[in-house]
Amino acid sequence: MTTSHAIRRAALGVATVCAVVLLAACGGEQHTGAHGAPAASAGTGAHNAQDVTFAQGMIPHHQQALEMARLAPGHAASAEVKALAARIEKAQDPEIRTMTGWLKSWGEEPPMAGMDHSRHGGMAGMSGMMSADDMTALEKSTGADFDQKFLTLMIAHHQGAVEMAETEKAKGRDGRATKTADDVIAAQSAEIKQMKGLLGEK
Repeated sequence: MTTSHAIRRAALGVATVCAVVLLAACGGEQHTGAHGAPAASAGTGAHNAQDVTFAQGMIPHHQQALEMARLAPGHAASAEVKALAARIEKAQDPEIRTMTGWLKSWGEEPPMAGMDHSRHGGMAGMSGMMSADDMTALEKSTGADFDQKFLTLMIAHHQGAVEMAETEKAKGRDGRATKTADDVIAAQSAEIKQMKGLLGEK
């Protein structure tokens, strides 16, 4: 009985070890890329081409929004427009730094810092991006005219960002990127509603 009991215990121990190893292996497969873990930089496929496209596109998109928002303190008449611009700057500036960090960890090139994207044609076709003429007109306007232009242009800009974020949610793999896409959709959809209200639109 003692020998038989020892054999059963040994067999159970081997089975337990095998089960642990199998669970660990399966767990690794399930979670690779699901939460944007450090595995992304280890080349395990935790991100995909869509994640890279999202970050490389959203960085200059956010940079143009910041350029627009930073005009508000000296040009806007409405306190609500100024407050909205400050909120946009507070939200999007850290997101630029975060997405730049992802690209570096993935071995990808972030868009050049300091490049004036709104003045160059390279980003003009991106959803919601303002043209150089739009930006110049905004810079030259003041008071109620600025408020009207800012709100109209920023609604289109935000709609473009939401579009980009929806594509990332549908096709992206990195958990951090898809979570940021969720955040962009929630925050910017709420701001679109607010801006339409300020313009008297439904």
